[in-house]
Amino acid sequence: MAKDEENYHILVVEDNLGDFVILEEYLSESLLNLKTKHAESFKAAAEYLEDVENYFDIVFLDLSLPDKSGEELVLEIIKLAIGIPVVVLTGFSNLEFGSRSLALGASDYLLKDDLSPAILFKSLLYNIQRVKFISELKESRSKYSDLFQLNPSPIIVFDLETLKVLDINQAAILKYGYGAEEFLSMNLFDFRPMEDSDTLRQAIDGFWVKNTKDFKPITRHLKKNQEIIDVEISPAKIKINNKDAGLVLINDITENLKYIRKIEEQNEAFKEIAWIQSHVVRAPLARLLGLVNLLEISEEGASKENNELLEFIKGSVLELDKIVRDINEKSEIISSRE
Repeated sequence: MAKDEENYHILVVEDNLGDFVILEEYLSESLLNLKTKHAESFKAAAEYLEDVENYFDIVFLDLSLPDKSGEELVLEIIKLAIGIPVVVLTGFSNLEFGSRSLALGASDYLLKDDLSPAILFKSLLYNIQRVKFISELKESRSKYSDLFQLNPSPIIVFDLETLKVLDINQAAILKYGYGAEEFLSMNLFDFRPMEDSDTLRQAIDGFWVKNTKDFKPITRHLKKNQEIIDVEISPAKIKINNKDAGLVLINDITENLKYIRKIEEQNEAFKEIAWIQSHVVRAPLARLLGLVNLLEISEEGASKENNELLEFIKGSVLELDKIVRDINEKSEIISSRE
């Protein structure tokens, strides 16, 4: 059988030299690059595990040592072997405790009389991979928790059937003003103004049940102080304990909408001003220009000074008319872009 070429660092805590030699020989049959440390007492094992220069992939632990044994030994070794699988080695007399050691935190237990190269190799691989998987899972959960809790936008997780809140992040607590316990006693209708209840029902039926594409992400939410805010929501389905749940990421757009409404009001006012300029202001200008033309006709042969004055008035009227026309053209360009 081809040997495993990975590097393995193993600590064997065993006071019986013969048992240690057998275990090392069995492991050597399957492992090409095996490095073992032998501790004949708890004290020696503790020194190995506390030394930061030592690295171990797995610990094989005999239940009976000269200076410590049984439950106390298992608990102390597990406390020192952080992130390292501990496999208990037991005889027939301690077989019952061997199984109980799993509840204390041991990764596995093996009966010494049943040991073989295949059993040892299988236990080694299984327990190393198992602890690695658990560590990665904890890290993944920690990252998820960090992403969830540290997200600057409020997030609400709820039961899809009852609409009851299942979880919230810190941003939701700060935004809505409810405490964590208050949140967990609420449902989605508690966040909506009373008159928006039907809108929520339609949204739930459309997005979560029928999966319609005309879902409107902008709605209104109600804070604890009864302030109504405009929000944009991004919903998604997730699994919690193998059950479908809804997750909603919330973006408060109240100030954005206020700004947009203000711009729209200003645009309306601008349109009104432009209309006044193009219709109301130009009307008297046209009349004034007509009067100037009449004066020019009636004042034929008038003095040079009067003719110059009329030309000045006419030029000013035409200049003002051009300004009004330019403003009107620019307002039309702005209106066409809306």
